[in-house]
Amino acid sequence: MQTPTLVTATRRLTLGALIAAPLLVATSQAQAETLLRVAGNFSGNKLHVDNVERPFFAELDARDDLAVSYNPMDAIGVEAADALRNIRSGAFDVMSVQIGMASRDEPFFEGIDLAGVTADLDQQREAVDAFRADFDARLQERFNAKLMTLWPFGPQMMFCNGDINGADDLAGKKVRVFTPSMSRLVEGLGAVPVTLQFSEVYLALQRGVADCGVTAPSAGSNGKWPEVTDHFVPLPLSYSVQGHFMNLDTWNGFDAEQQASLSEAFARLEDQMWDLAYTVNDDAIACNTGQPSCENHTAYDMTLVDIDEDSRARIEQITSEAVLPVWAETCDARYPECTALWNASVGEVTGLSASAP
Repeated sequence: MQTPTLVTATRRLTLGALIAAPLLVATSQAQAETLLRVAGNFSGNKLHVDNVERPFFAELDARDDLAVSYNPMDAIGVEAADALRNIRSGAFDVMSVQIGMASRDEPFFEGIDLAGVTADLDQQREAVDAFRADFDARLQERFNAKLMTLWPFGPQMMFCNGDINGADDLAGKKVRVFTPSMSRLVEGLGAVPVTLQFSEVYLALQRGVADCGVTAPSAGSNGKWPEVTDHFVPLPLSYSVQGHFMNLDTWNGFDAEQQASLSEAFARLEDQMWDLAYTVNDDAIACNTGQPSCENHTAYDMTLVDIDEDSRARIEQITSEAVLPVWAETCDARYPECTALWNASVGEVTGLSASAP
């Protein structure tokens, strides 16, 4: 057998290095990828999920430093009310959170969207921005999570069955709600609150388990609620503020450059969600009620209820006398700084003050 020469051996080593180099690079890149397990919004919210949220996480997945596993929460059996515990435990790295539904675990968070408090979307955005820093600090302290976005679905209005001409006609009606303060407001109107997840409402309305359902006009249209209701009540009870939260351990695993890049990306996502809230709901109202201006939603023929000033004044009264005091008492018992922080932020924006009875 011929003994390899030094030149031959050198060539073999060089060839081996050339073969191994791409493998080492590939291994290094694979090790650098961070897996983000994402529980997204309800699949029934098609405009938000299919047009914005899913494409956003697909873009993140295309990055060299990330691999994203994205699923709407209802597709994987995740309950909206359990979101804070799931993000704290690390069951998911990122979650789309319906804040009002999850606030049973932290009443302070519902302060960002208490029923009856903000007058319109512009004021709701001011309230969100005013409350953001305190919200994030509490989220990190209690639930080991980082606030990435805050945005609303839009005005939460009622899809009802039965002859309704104003707020007084809601007395005795079973109304689907999804936050504690919305329950207080509905009770103040003499109605009976029924807590249901979005995916449960269509059948509840169809079978008479609920007489009315509260959601954004566009969400109700996408969920086909006008098929099983006949009166649309354009009285906003709240704005269904949502958020994307990231597990703090996951966030801290990124370097400063990655954190800055992710913050910029999620800020763009938040802006897109706000744009939807501003643009889609007027068209949805027109389509739900069979108006000629309907363009981008399925046309139905619900009766559009004319809300008078007495009904609006009734909402304001219930908010001041029932919603805010009950929330303040509950929240201060869990977090002594609660109402002081709220009054200095959301209270300043809205001109309201919260205090326990």
